[in-house]
Amino acid sequence: MSKHAFVFPGQGAQFSGMGKNLYESNENAKQLFEQANDILGFRISEIMFTGTDEQLKQTNVTQPAVFLHSVIAYKTIGGASPDMVAGHSLGEFSALVANNTLSFEDALKLVSIRAGAMQKACDVAPSTMAAVLALDDVKVEEICAAVQAETGEVVVAANYNCPGQLVISGSVKGIEIACDRMKAAGAKRALVLPVGGAFHSPLMAPAREELAAAIQNTHFNEPSCPVYQNVVARAVSSAAEIKTNLIDQLTGAVKWTQSVQAMVADGATQFTEVGPGKVLQGLILKIDKTVQVTGVS
Repeated sequence: MSKHAFVFPGQGAQFSGMGKNLYESNENAKQLFEQANDILGFRISEIMFTGTDEQLKQTNVTQPAVFLHSVIAYKTIGGASPDMVAGHSLGEFSALVANNTLSFEDALKLVSIRAGAMQKACDVAPSTMAAVLALDDVKVEEICAAVQAETGEVVVAANYNCPGQLVISGSVKGIEIACDRMKAAGAKRALVLPVGGAFHSPLMAPAREELAAAIQNTHFNEPSCPVYQNVVARAVSSAAEIKTNLIDQLTGAVKWTQSVQAMVADGATQFTEVGPGKVLQGLILKIDKTVQVTGVS
């Protein structure tokens, strides 16, 4: 029996004007945006609708903005009934609202805490990420391990986005050395990304502690359908395990390729990306060309 998966984007999908159409055309959406403004203590809706790219790039804005666009768009879909959900990094919080594990309010508060904690971790040590194209995953992992062993610098595989597209994360020096070696090993490109820090690496350990405390103090319901979580790349249906995996995600890899493959293996034939942009639709088709993909924004 074919199954319908709903997936939610992460940081990087933001754009000026995001969510404005929802606010102006749907009364329920407008109320949720206003509720979010109250919870966050600033008018994030105005930054989303009219802010500059620079304003939208600030982590404390980006993460709640992408979350809000995704979740509010999801809540305006009539009769949405996913058989399974997943989210890319930050998108996992949106997925957990869609499968009723978290309330809108609690998830937004956690996203805000996560964003603030990650920003503080970024400020502690210079760190970054880089996209590696057209090099085998195993080779990328080998080079990261070798650089770490030889230099003591932090370099790890962070985002398995699709076959031939892997993002590495670590110290600025470690990433520079690793990029040179990736290119020497045959990578088409090894490009440092314009991000504030080394997300999904051990350098996020200080943020992990702060987020863990907040998650442990938040009520999680048993999910209405499985969530395929980034760090384990398989179906999870236990609230307790969801909490653990959500905490581990900050310092662990986003196994998006493996998650999509697991969803397909478990019967998913249709994927709907909900939120800003179309990044996940493109990645999913690179992972499996046999599935149907659509988007809701």
